[in-house]
Amino acid sequence: MLDSRKLDILADEIEKAGALAARMQKGIQRSFKEDGSVLTEADTTISRMITERIHELFPEAAVISEEEMADDRRNAEWVFILDPIDGTDVYSQGLPAFAVSLGLLNRNREPVGAYISAPRFGIGGGSLFVRLDPGGKPMMNGEEIKIESNKDEIHQITIGSKGPKEFDFTSFTGKIRVLGSTIIHILSPAILPSIQGTAVQKCYAWDIASSHAVLKSVGMDLEDTDGKPFVYDDDFIFGKEMLRSYLYGGTQEGRRKLRAMLPPL
Repeated sequence: MLDSRKLDILADEIEKAGALAARMQKGIQRSFKEDGSVLTEADTTISRMITERIHELFPEAAVISEEEMADDRRNAEWVFILDPIDGTDVYSQGLPAFAVSLGLLNRNREPVGAYISAPRFGIGGGSLFVRLDPGGKPMMNGEEIKIESNKDEIHQITIGSKGPKEFDFTSFTGKIRVLGSTIIHILSPAILPSIQGTAVQKCYAWDIASSHAVLKSVGMDLEDTDGKPFVYDDDFIFGKEMLRSYLYGGTQEGRRKLRAMLPPL
């Protein structure tokens, strides 16, 4: 297992990175990558900062970051997957639903750890910090995350901004929430009582790994359009390939209903 003291240090670094992102947001200037996606100075600054810190603390682990060259150590016992700013587009526009996200996969490519700092998305104001150590309990702002509402009945979900173009809403009678961060979208059924599920559009490993670990820790999961649990493969992780299928997140019954109510177009 990973050294718990070093995980404490790493968790603190992620929380600090979130606070740094919040401070930088006011004067941020955005540019664009070749694929048209938004890039900011905060993305590159935080990516370097966290990647270097992980290498110092856990030199045996592989690190995959959206903004760095791929670490191709496929035999590593642990794989950290970093999104320095998830929701860069909304972040660059001054909106609050962004997050610094670090997920952790074990040798079997199972999502088992999460460190998520959403410094302007705190419930009731303030910041939100989610931590899940391998084998530990999911914590939000120092308190254990517990599901205390019925998540099998789908009344409200989170989805990406292109959802209306990619899913058939003919049979869907609930409400949708578009926040701007895939990490927060996937996390929402676990932390927000009024959200029962999520529909995930095609994205990358850093967009889902941390929140997926949290979902699994509270008895939820992600599955594809055929109802099969999502499995991480090396092309998706180390090859940085895009997700091949849409995903549905929530309880087993909730996912079944989402697949029926909200099929891809």
